[in-house]
Amino acid sequence: MDKLIIEGPCELTGVVNISPAKNAYLPILAAIILTDKPVRLLNIPDLLDIKTMLKLLSNLGVEIKKEGNATIFNAKNLTSHEATYDLVKTMRASIFVLGPLLARLKKAKVSLPGGCAIGTRPIDIHLENLEKMGVQINLQHGYVEASTEKLKPASMTLSFPSVGATENLMMASVFTIGETVIENAAREPEIDDLAHFLNAMGAKISGMGTSRIVIQGVEELQATTYQAIGDRIEAATYVMAALATNSELKIKNINPTHLDFVLQTVEKMGAKIECSDQCITVKKHSGLKAVRIDTAPYPGYPTDAQAQLMALCAFVEGTSSITENIFENRFMHVPELMRMGVDVTLKGHTALVHGGKKCTGAPVMCTDLRASAALVIAALGAQGRSDISRIYHLDRGYENLVEKLKNCGAKIRREKE
Repeated sequence: MDKLIIEGPCELTGVVNISPAKNAYLPILAAIILTDKPVRLLNIPDLLDIKTMLKLLSNLGVEIKKEGNATIFNAKNLTSHEATYDLVKTMRASIFVLGPLLARLKKAKVSLPGGCAIGTRPIDIHLENLEKMGVQINLQHGYVEASTEKLKPASMTLSFPSVGATENLMMASVFTIGETVIENAAREPEIDDLAHFLNAMGAKISGMGTSRIVIQGVEELQATTYQAIGDRIEAATYVMAALATNSELKIKNINPTHLDFVLQTVEKMGAKIECSDQCITVKKHSGLKAVRIDTAPYPGYPTDAQAQLMALCAFVEGTSSITENIFENRFMHVPELMRMGVDVTLKGHTALVHGGKKCTGAPVMCTDLRASAALVIAALGAQGRSDISRIYHLDRGYENLVEKLKNCGAKIRREKE
């Protein structure tokens, strides 16, 4: 098992190139099941979650080959409709194959998903709305067994704007002849990206960016070449790292509008941000002030950038208030930050960060993907050496993090524990 060693404090400078988004590519990869034509995807990031999804697709019978920066998929001859526990246990996104398998094969058997231990994250919204489309669901022995004679169009209102449910239902609806409507749909940019990918193959999806998505069924999908959007959460992480170390950093390959709420939040704190096409530049600041935020579905403040903001607030004078409204167990990074001298008081779903106190390097442990990023940010700004263990969590969502930070001047290395 590997660990990171970071010597702080450090100043970052230069350019960070953001990778295509993991959370955009995972449903896009699942959507490959929908077509028997070849699909070329460009610059798929080298991440553990992506590798798990590729293995899952391979087990279903999808042929995969690499050609330079392109990966070519052929799902013409699917050999299985089952996503087994040994693959699904590490990654919640495996549930994305449920909708495409039902659309293509009329049956699916998918193990109940795993992933980060940040909350229960039930899949009820997926299942209850698939039932409205004529799917019979049976939960037994840890698996979702689903089948249908024919998927039918439906009008559905989600009880919560779930990203995964919105994406699964979109994919399940592609071949339902007639009009399917998803109300109270999630509005994240990754959903728009999935819709654009499906439309590039010949689907008819409208309403992207709104809470009402409409799918007109088609008979088949065609071949296409596609690249996912830049990873807004990776970009947000580097924004926080630059601010925590009071650095000037250019962050490229990202649409700044996808981070509107995050950038507005740090600008209220006193950050100096410049945005241009596919680029965010963080300037040095003359001091930041405390902030109050509540996580919310897009376009609100993203839960996936909550831990990183908390790490930043450790270096800001005053008391910041961070309320987590999406997941019930997403403050697991707090005890680890406190080992580094960060002063945090927890009151239910709210964390009060009493910033401006000296942060020092310490041995700490990653507990989930975004908590891991928070520890890296804190270590970059802290005095002395930090040893960050269990970094396999980081490998799930941050491509070439060590190289990217090292190229910007960070004293960071990866070693075997």
